Amino acid sequence: MTEVTEHARGLLGRLLHGHGVVARITEVEAYGGVHDPASHAYVRTPRSEIMYGPPWRLYVYRIHGHHAANVVTGPTEQAAAVLIRAGEIVEGHELARRRRGDVADAALARGPGNLTKSLGITIADLGTDLRDPRPVFLGERVQDPPIRSGPRVGVRMNADVPWRFWVADDPTVSAYRRHPQAGVQIQRRRTRT
Repeated sequence: MTEVTEHARGLLGRLLHGHGVVARITEVEAYGGVHDPASHAYVRTPRSEIMYGPPWRLYVYRIHGHHAANVVTGPTEQAAAVLIRAGEIVEGHELARRRRGDVADAALARGPGNLTKSLGITIADLGTDLRDPRPVFLGERVQDPPIRSGPRVGVRMNADVPWRFWVADDPTVSAYRRHPQAGVQIQRRRTRT
């Protein structure tokens, strides 16, 4: 197991505080930076630059009209990070519900976009030091849960790498969806040789 996957597993069961709402992290995905074609940092760009910075910073980006929140884990030259995919709201239910609408408790922070919306995390939080108790920060680990692993959701490259980790049997965990073009380039490359 790599350092980034160890960090990913270690985030499960920790509290993520965001703008008046607290979630217990139940699902994450590890991204190996420069060694992982599925990572934003595989090719260094202005968007991925924060991943090459100090660890324990928040990397926030927009995707499909939503925000996604990642914990930069480093090491700096590797640019690894962990996507926070889901959580259970444990404090601030009413505020999370105002942000998300009338949905079941288990669905308030199920999926990366729903999690950031419930916690009020936006691009304005990019670069936040998650060790500093400000509007967005990591709290203590309140659970040592049984963990399952499998392929990451919706990635095209390195699609079968089992770097998605979740709390076993937790209703807040999102559904697995394979990218429709996952592995296509690998298969083409193999047929040409």
